[in-house]
Amino acid sequence: MQKNDLKALIEQIYENLIERIDADEKATKAQIINYLKDAIDVVTNIDDKDIDSIEHAKMAFNNSYRELVNQSIVSYVNTNEKFGQLTLMHEKALQECTAEKIDLETLTTKFNEIQSHMTNEVKKANETISDLTNKVKVLEQTSNLDPLTKVFNRRALSSYLSDVCANKNIPYHLHILMLDVDNFKKINDTYGHITGDKILIFISNILRKTLRDGDKIFRFGGEEFTVIINRNSDEQCELIANRLLRLISSNKLIYMGEKISVTASIGMTKLLETDTPDSLLSRADGALYVSKNNGKNMVSKVIG
Repeated sequence: MQKNDLKALIEQIYENLIERIDADEKATKAQIINYLKDAIDVVTNIDDKDIDSIEHAKMAFNNSYRELVNQSIVSYVNTNEKFGQLTLMHEKALQECTAEKIDLETLTTKFNEIQSHMTNEVKKANETISDLTNKVKVLEQTSNLDPLTKVFNRRALSSYLSDVCANKNIPYHLHILMLDVDNFKKINDTYGHITGDKILIFISNILRKTLRDGDKIFRFGGEEFTVIINRNSDEQCELIANRLLRLISSNKLIYMGEKISVTASIGMTKLLETDTPDSLLSRADGALYVSKNNGKNMVSKVIG
């Protein structure tokens, strides 16, 4: 990694940390420590030989879902404390009602004050909820991670392939696999959409555990994943693809006490110097179409 790359990465870490502190009125030392631990993990896992490793590291720092969760928890605790105080005020006011002589004017004033406090707290809570909801929407529109499977999303894939196709001098082979879950609609119709989500997570976990750190996994959309494999021959890549299918079919998802069998189909192709992102994806999708039409649970390839 070059010195300028290191400086850019440190600047990115610094800027994101400052943004997080500024965004939280009650930032804590524990939050900062957790952020720095995450930063250490990301830097440790950077592969100097990976052409997009630094960019992916920056993407990781921009993923603020964890921080949003922390904000929502802090907001909930603060609101809960406020309502606890209001409850004590209620109890005190009610205790005064047991006196022999009740001062209705004073009691009415106290209850009006309590009602005013409650109205203000509810308003603040609603504003916080609205603000966090808007932040989640912004993150969903700009994040490079799929929120369900925690692999890269289609936006990240487009950016990655644009960079790869623009670099005409990549000194190694790069293959692309298009993986599609077989009979996914039938699974959803039979077991429900929650089960469908579990299957997508199940497959993404198999992909993560099986592939090397330098390989890239993206959720292309729906039940379809895109895998980028580099530094392998055509034969090695085909072996990897078939191994993925064997692992998927041999491992059963257990959900609600039921064992659910899953298979997938794969289309495989290789990056050519003349490729654009669209031509590369189209060729892989065409190979996937062949697998689907020839019986599913198989690998088909279109190399050139």
